[in-house]
Amino acid sequence: MKSLVRLLSFIVSLSVLQAQESTNSFTNTFNKLNSGDSVEIEKTYHALKTESKIPLIHSDSVLFLYRGNATTVEWMGDFNGWGYVKDYPNKGKKIANTNIWYLKSRFPQDARLDYKILIDGVNWIIDPVNKFQQWSGVGGGSPNSELRMPMWKEDAATILHTDVPKGELIRDALIISKSLGYQITYSVYLPHNYKNYGPLAVAYVTDGYEYLHPQLGNMTTTLDNLIHTQKIQPVITVFVDNREPVNRANNRRMNELAMNSKYLDFFANELIPTMQAQYPVQAEAKSRAIIGTSMGGLTATYFAFTRPDLFGLAGIQSPAFNTRPQIYNLCEGNTDVQLKVSMTTGLINDTSTDSRKMSEIL
Repeated sequence: MKSLVRLLSFIVSLSVLQAQESTNSFTNTFNKLNSGDSVEIEKTYHALKTESKIPLIHSDSVLFLYRGNATTVEWMGDFNGWGYVKDYPNKGKKIANTNIWYLKSRFPQDARLDYKILIDGVNWIIDPVNKFQQWSGVGGGSPNSELRMPMWKEDAATILHTDVPKGELIRDALIISKSLGYQITYSVYLPHNYKNYGPLAVAYVTDGYEYLHPQLGNMTTTLDNLIHTQKIQPVITVFVDNREPVNRANNRRMNELAMNSKYLDFFANELIPTMQAQYPVQAEAKSRAIIGTSMGGLTATYFAFTRPDLFGLAGIQSPAFNTRPQIYNLCEGNTDVQLKVSMTTGLINDTSTDSRKMSEIL
């Protein structure tokens, strides 16, 4: 027993020592960069760049670095609301007698954050020495640099596996909507061997192009994986594109997804009947979901609480409730409806405050 206690004590002390050494390494690296010794600074920066250690991360501490000629350098990202959070200390400091700029920050150890570097207040760039990028935005988006804190783990369900059977995707079906007075495109995901299952549950997804995009929502890969591992039942999924079919640069989401009754009529009277006529989908509300993010999260809430006879399931991601505060009154007046709701949000300058307010109502 004493031997076991000594062994455990040794393991604990070794872990503490390793943590201290890691902390000391972070501090020592920072001190070397600010040593004033041009040779030491160059050697340290080169080592960090070569070893892909920019940004430098330890525990909850981050050292952002940028090398280049500039008058000002700022780091903009999720952590300061992309500039909307004015009191966040995001301005870089220049290391004396160099063109190297730095910013020290602290974040939760399991955080994953997007950011860009703002040069001279006008030029937004991705971090040129950070290998990690994440696409973001509607209409196809653009890459941001990605900060991965030490305890963040990529969700296995989002990773493409060659041995997982793939569903079929029917792209860009066209429907002429009488409710809206214009054309809409949508794509349909059919699970692998879907004909063997009989009628299936169905999910309708707004911002369908973005949810399908492999560098954005990547949802077909996620569906394939979750169905294969039996985490979910096979489900037919309809991705509704908010972009104009003949001019994809024109994204109509800010109108269509703003608690738009005509858009709801389009789903209720045109899209859902079309799907039921063409595909083996279950007709009950309990087997029909509406899913969306941001304005789409607002729409998922609006659809489900306005027409619970149509949608018994709602997937609400980072909902933009702040754009239409009347959504709270709608939900407060319908708390007796039989719905299953999944609501998620990021915690750093996302929609957590509004989502918590809604969760108290639900």
